[in-house]
Amino acid sequence: MTNSLLLGGFGILCSLLLTSSLDRSVGTISLSPVFVEDTLDIDHSAQVELGKHLFYEKALSRDSSISCATCHKQELAFTDGLSKSIGIRDQEVSRNAPTLTNVFNRPYFLLDGVNPSLEAQTVVPVQEHKEFDFNIHLIIKRLKKNELYVELARKGFNSEITAAVYANSIAEFERTLISDNSAYDHYLRGEKQALTPSQHRGKALFFNKLYCAKCHNGKDFTNDGLLNNGLYESYADSGRMRKTESEVDRAVFRVPTLRNIEVTAPYMHDGSIKTLDEVIDHYAKGGYVHPAKGKDIVPFTLSIDEKNDLIRFLKSLTDSEFLENPNYHF
Repeated sequence: MTNSLLLGGFGILCSLLLTSSLDRSVGTISLSPVFVEDTLDIDHSAQVELGKHLFYEKALSRDSSISCATCHKQELAFTDGLSKSIGIRDQEVSRNAPTLTNVFNRPYFLLDGVNPSLEAQTVVPVQEHKEFDFNIHLIIKRLKKNELYVELARKGFNSEITAAVYANSIAEFERTLISDNSAYDHYLRGEKQALTPSQHRGKALFFNKLYCAKCHNGKDFTNDGLLNNGLYESYADSGRMRKTESEVDRAVFRVPTLRNIEVTAPYMHDGSIKTLDEVIDHYAKGGYVHPAKGKDIVPFTLSIDEKNDLIRFLKSLTDSEFLENPNYHF
């Protein structure tokens, strides 16, 4: 079919949707990105616009009560402020909602990194009974009744609305969620006064005295590694082990970005730590003893003033423009 979607990933999607029951903490979908042929009648802005609409579309859930944006609120850097997210029928899910800040840079998804692409990630909530509790085929049936969505699919993908269009459009919207205008970004661009004296001291602590930058480095303050950070001696959540079935992966989770960390509380995979102050306390004591704990999780000592400086530096990673960007909401 001329200008049609490549269907390899679509076939995988359909088969998995028929056989999988998913949760943020259980199961994965292997769906590779599905591209359209590059022709003059394909409008990428229409792909993004459709994805934006679908991100906020409550018809994706069985009773039309929640959308992607329910658990990913822009003003909270696309988290929800809850320890564990609340899905359909007020059911609590298994994990904390991760930020979508610069999600286009991440190599894998879900908090334990078992999902390989943004496209695959978009379908995770669909069948999960505590999230959308629905069926992709019924979602597509609903979306086809919306004339705007039909037109955007035609412009963006030269296609009717399909599961592949659904997955790709939301992924394309999420790739536009770019945060690069924090005070620290201004500092990196040569504006040395963008950071306060306290933040400069906190920066020196972060990069020089402490081990923070061993895991939280690079443009997004994450090495995209997988790590057990000694949060517990015994974990209720097996983490990445659920995929690998290897004991070394027990309670291993992704190292998160620290961008916009000021507004993404509570922290950790289960939202069990409420404040940045408490996060620092956890790492200062070196975490709890666990066989899989990362070797760099070791105790350290900070004065009250040093802790305050460190927290102020972390707050310099807040990007107010990102949190208020009108392109990300209606």
